[in-house]
Amino acid sequence: MSDSAKPTPPSANDPSASTTPTSPAASAQAPPTSNEGKASRNQIRREQRRVLFRSPAFIVGCLIVGFWILAAVFPSLLTTFGEKDFVPAGSNSEPFGDSWLGTDSSGWDVYTRVIYGARPILIVAPIATAAAIVVGTLLGLVMGYYRGLVDEILSRILEALLSIPVILMAILVVVTFGNSRPVIIGTIGLLFVPAITRTIRSAAIAEADLDYVTSAKMRGESGFFIVTREILPNVVGLVVVELTVRLGYAIFTYATLAFLGQTGGNFTDADWGVDVASNFNQIVNDRWWPSIWPAAAIASLVIGVNLIADSIDKALKS
Repeated sequence: MSDSAKPTPPSANDPSASTTPTSPAASAQAPPTSNEGKASRNQIRREQRRVLFRSPAFIVGCLIVGFWILAAVFPSLLTTFGEKDFVPAGSNSEPFGDSWLGTDSSGWDVYTRVIYGARPILIVAPIATAAAIVVGTLLGLVMGYYRGLVDEILSRILEALLSIPVILMAILVVVTFGNSRPVIIGTIGLLFVPAITRTIRSAAIAEADLDYVTSAKMRGESGFFIVTREILPNVVGLVVVELTVRLGYAIFTYATLAFLGQTGGNFTDADWGVDVASNFNQIVNDRWWPSIWPAAAIASLVIGVNLIADSIDKALKS
């Protein structure tokens, strides 16, 4: 065979001549980068928001809560009378007559009292709940991440607090330290810290065992950085759910304290719990409206908050 007939070996510089097989590992898709992971999380959040905003329960809950917020902030937009104004219908006027929701034995318009009564409860309950969320989340993250002796000591203290009935503890604190509004806010907030802490602690323990936390430890990140920048963003959804759920409990707790006369202030001021307590004994005389309408207002506000809480929980799990 002549030299011209011999096969020419492939040149090292000829890319088309490469016959090296590609390994399955090399052809596998590369792991997502940090930007791709962030984009995926943003996509998940957008989908959760879409599910939330299209939820009928969420919309109804927002309308109910929004109405009472409007009543608390701008009551004069919803009624022409003041909370202590005597109306032309006179005292003990039945509802759906000269006065829409009737009048009480003092000649005050019940509808106006209900509108103005939203303000105290919507000042105390949200502030107390927000304070409880901040403290409970901080404690839960610290206990769940560090564990050890700190977790053991705080867990025993929280279990002791959880063993005491909420209303009984609230009455004891208010009677001891006074029934001023700051004391009531602090008392209600303190009552819900143990339950919030326990919930966030459980979530933090689960997150602390995941790979991204181990990776942060290997990078030499501080505990504060890991808790605030790594674990906290992954439990924010649970924190929001706890906020809405505890807000409903805070509304009930304040209304109960007001019913028992433990909120201080002027008892002639419009307040749902106080108005129920002042008029419920008239039910036996067939004058149900001065107490039933404030009670219905409390129930509607709690229902609205619970609808929002359930909708957020379902959206986060979608």
